[in-house]
Amino acid sequence: MHFNKDKVNKILVIKPGAIGDVLLSTPVIENLRYHFPHAEINFLTQSYCREVLTENPYLSRILTYDIGKGDSSWCLLKNINKQNYDLIIDLFGNPRTAILVFNSDAKYKVGFRFKWRALAYNIKVTPRGNIVHNVEFNLDALRALGMEIITSQPKIFLNGVHFEFAKRFFSGNSLDPAKTIGFNPSGTWQTKVWYKDKWIELGRKFSTEYKILLFWGYEEERKLALEIKAGIGENAVLIPEVNLKYMAALINKCRLFVSNDTGPMHLSWVTGTNTAAIFGPTNSNLQGPLSSNSIVIKNEKLTCLGCNLTRIEDCPNRHRCMKDLSVQYVFDKISEFINLKK
Repeated sequence: MHFNKDKVNKILVIKPGAIGDVLLSTPVIENLRYHFPHAEINFLTQSYCREVLTENPYLSRILTYDIGKGDSSWCLLKNINKQNYDLIIDLFGNPRTAILVFNSDAKYKVGFRFKWRALAYNIKVTPRGNIVHNVEFNLDALRALGMEIITSQPKIFLNGVHFEFAKRFFSGNSLDPAKTIGFNPSGTWQTKVWYKDKWIELGRKFSTEYKILLFWGYEEERKLALEIKAGIGENAVLIPEVNLKYMAALINKCRLFVSNDTGPMHLSWVTGTNTAAIFGPTNSNLQGPLSSNSIVIKNEKLTCLGCNLTRIEDCPNRHRCMKDLSVQYVFDKISEFINLKK
């Protein structure tokens, strides 16, 4: 289908989750605003990802839904059709989003050639998810429309309130930013998580010179962080319960942020924080940090990295990507990196 940008006044971008994935899709918004300076540009995502997008100056509205609270595809479809979009860009392409786009009244429907779901779109994008970084994967939707890409930098917009909160928290807990390392030991997949005892040992090694600030998001993650805190000792501090942007400000205050492949890892490098990302079953070339002040740490001896298995019991190599990733190796890599960044 021929795309006529002069016919576009109202745009919807769809990316339901997760936090890191939504953050990595934000260059699409800025590029759209560049090409459509006067259009209404809305973004549909799940409610838990909303904070990634708030205060984004390139967006008109954030639309959210919550599957856990019974929000149905039918309700979403009705609401989308009422909005009379000219252009819908589906950056996810699962059955739910494909059906939403297919049944919408939008003139231009952009999405990826994922099996039968490609039928939902009249402008189809060849998926390169196994070839290019996730940021570029998202931007391919705009390339399919013939648009020039003017930025590929993901962004989250913090304000003075967030930074002031982080400053007060550090001061109240006697934390020196130059001597504080953030740890994020949790992860959405069990296979992406480095082991608790390894985090404790790493924390003990660094706690002779640094304070360790432990991050968490959900209650189960808080329990894990508390156990690691107890194992490290008095030089470990737990962050309070905060929303995503306050978490990002706390991360940004640290000398270095060490994390599994999770949303907070992306918050770290996107906000310019020194970042050490631990990778195993996910491909760091496709999902890793892109900043010059970031490193990826992984078990380089293995050929099965990037398998994308989500359950340890499905791994034929007994989760060696994390089990055999030694504390000393991680410590040495981070020590060399942090010394370079002084």
